[in-house]
Amino acid sequence: MKRSSSLPRYLILLIDLLIVAVLIYLAPGFVDALSLWLQPRPTSSGENTVVARVVAILEEGTVAEMGAVRPYQILQVEPLSEPWSGQHFILDYGRTALSAPGVSLAVGDRVLVGLTQTADGRWQAYFVDFVRTRALIWLLGLFVLASILLSGWKGVRSMASMLFSFAVIVFFILPQILAGANPVAVSTAGAFVILAVTLYVVYGWTLKTHAAVLGVLLALGLTGGLAYLFIRLTHLTGFGSEEAMFLSQQAMGTVDLRGLVLSGILIGALGVLDDLVITQASAVFELHLANPSLPFGRLYRQSMRIGQDHVAATVNTLVLAYTGAALPLLLLVTQAGESFGTFINREFVTEEIVRTLVGSLGLIAAVPITTGLACLIALQHGRLGRLRPLLGPLTLGDGHGHHHH
Repeated sequence: MKRSSSLPRYLILLIDLLIVAVLIYLAPGFVDALSLWLQPRPTSSGENTVVARVVAILEEGTVAEMGAVRPYQILQVEPLSEPWSGQHFILDYGRTALSAPGVSLAVGDRVLVGLTQTADGRWQAYFVDFVRTRALIWLLGLFVLASILLSGWKGVRSMASMLFSFAVIVFFILPQILAGANPVAVSTAGAFVILAVTLYVVYGWTLKTHAAVLGVLLALGLTGGLAYLFIRLTHLTGFGSEEAMFLSQQAMGTVDLRGLVLSGILIGALGVLDDLVITQASAVFELHLANPSLPFGRLYRQSMRIGQDHVAATVNTLVLAYTGAALPLLLLVTQAGESFGTFINREFVTEEIVRTLVGSLGLIAAVPITTGLACLIALQHGRLGRLRPLLGPLTLGDGHGHHHH
């Protein structure tokens, strides 16, 4: 008997090793592709943004403007891309344009510079931004390492599923929306694929995961419905931000901005939903395994007690995350001294409120929905007959269905 119950573990180990091998094999290529994808592209206006290295600091000082003093540097830089590599350009950092106090450049630093051609055919360089790719890759590496050290194989699987989520967004959701497809349909399909795959990759083919996936599906449907209703009721147009207006001009009106707001709400809720539903499904199955004689009512009530704490914390997280993202905007409006009535009716403010409240309502609904489904599956899985073996064990640590008498 032991052999058959350990077979799924070997299979899981094999899948894990396969994922690790694929990740290790793809990592250098992924970083290369990422840096290539992040490499600045020449624009149609005869302007090019390239990565350059600081080779010398020619002058440093301060400049006073409108009562404020800011530091500046005159630098010599060498672009790292053809056809300018090997050539040196003079770069002004902070003398004519704004520079951040306390942020200066040193020899060897990499920066993004813009190169424009003057009327007489000479190239001129100007500062665009800092190159942050290397630091970001270090941060990503640290994050991956911490996840794997803390969660072991589950951490590796969650990394794989994170890459998968990123790929679905970049290679499916964004191109489809830009091509003029309905953002809501595309995002819902993408969100479901992301969630189903990531939940099964991380938590395995178990009854617990099935309960979580069903819970997410219903919660996503509800969130989408609420978002659709309140975007209509609050007359949101999708033009709440500069980015949206810019996108509308760039895409020549092919992108449905109203639908895009809804997509944003769905994808935003998705990130927190998976955590919430899997925790809730886990709570139900752990309580059931600890005491299989618990009837539906008591199992549901005890699981909901765990869920209530989690929802309170998660909703708070969501509100703080959205407020944090909108902080500069909130400061700007506070400084402008608008009345609260005017402020709350501004599209960008209403959009954030709808986003936060609809997302939170989806999360709140996900808990009773998932709890009910998980209780039903935990108590009734024995009645599935021939289907039962196909659906996997109750949880990963459970070789077969768990039966106590």
